[in-house]
Amino acid sequence: MKIRTLVFVAFLGFAIGCETDDKPAPPPAPDTPKANAPKSVEGKKTALNKTNTLFLEAFPDGRKRVLVEAEICLREGQLELLMCKKQSKEHESILHTAAEAHLIHSALLVLKAKVGSTVRYDPKFIPPSGTTIKISLQYKKKDETVTVDAKEWVRNAKTQKALDVDWVFAGSQFFQDPDDAKKPPYYLANGGDMICVSNFPDAMLDLPIDSSKNDTELNFEAWTERIPEKGTKVTVILEPVLK
Repeated sequence: MKIRTLVFVAFLGFAIGCETDDKPAPPPAPDTPKANAPKSVEGKKTALNKTNTLFLEAFPDGRKRVLVEAEICLREGQLELLMCKKQSKEHESILHTAAEAHLIHSALLVLKAKVGSTVRYDPKFIPPSGTTIKISLQYKKKDETVTVDAKEWVRNAKTQKALDVDWVFAGSQFFQDPDDAKKPPYYLANGGDMICVSNFPDAMLDLPIDSSKNDTELNFEAWTERIPEKGTKVTVILEPVLK
């Protein structure tokens, strides 16, 4: 009896194998969403100015970042900045914002970013320094939210490749009116030099490399094909890279 059963099972397996070879395999079943799939966690935003163009975002896991609401003002041509203050250097900056530079500076300090130094030329060239700041750009494309590395919008004019170095928190400088000691010091980056790709002594964020600000020697240009239309609203995300 046992021998017959074993013979039958073996024959059945052989028959199924032959049938499988003769007929095409059925299409795979479509993937079904997992019932317990994790949801994307949103951070809690706190407005840092009255115009709602600057926010501090905090996540449950302890991560924090600074959000700056900006707008595309340039898509082609040579660059001195990634982002400037509104009504300042729009002719050489991809983005502009109504947020004040000194408030962005203060928000980065809250996130424990360390101020370094702006560019120096005398007696020798010393590049900008400070905590590395990772910059991402987020915008709406139809019904989709797109987030890209800010370096992807900046192209090296010589190599035709994307910018390959992150910004640092140079921290700009404060100017005290010598005729009015009671007047609060003026934060020079409020004049426009917020996030630079050319080295400026007033820069809040700058590149830690030798990048000329002379018009005939500008190193970078806007990567037009990667930049949305003028007027597109963009959230600039600043995240200090802490050691």
